[in-house]
Amino acid sequence: MSSNDQDKITLAREYFIRADQGRPDILELFHEDAEIYFPKFGFGFGRQSFFAMVKGFEGSLEYIRHDYDGFTFIPSGDYLVVGGTSQGKMSGKSWAGGKTPGGRFCNVFKFRDGRIASLHIYLDPTIWETMKRVLDGARIVTGDIVLRVI
Repeated sequence: MSSNDQDKITLAREYFIRADQGRPDILELFHEDAEIYFPKFGFGFGRQSFFAMVKGFEGSLEYIRHDYDGFTFIPSGDYLVVGGTSQGKMSGKSWAGGKTPGGRFCNVFKFRDGRIASLHIYLDPTIWETMKRVLDGARIVTGDIVLRVI
């Protein structure tokens, strides 16, 4: 593994830590024009779209914590694929990856100039029933950012 790969892994790990802690400085990890994809939201463009996506979980996501020690990292050029598990609680229902249905994820990061240029987030489909009830019909508009539930 090259030092460049290790830098990507360090940055991705920092993304998960900041995300779990709800830290607004997570945006410092993203390029200004970052592309963010999350199922049921679609694509967001610009690093502020990350907050627009997260806003869709207000009132339903009580907490999330990723299992940092259990991550699998697969670097390839400008990309890094990260697979792992999480635990959390949403709309009163708890999950723990590997112990309950749901809680497994795979994120695909693309890096440019030492920052996240693109992030695609994929979750275990068993959590979607809860998310579908939470997000059904939602359309989030923030400035020139439009995220649509599909």
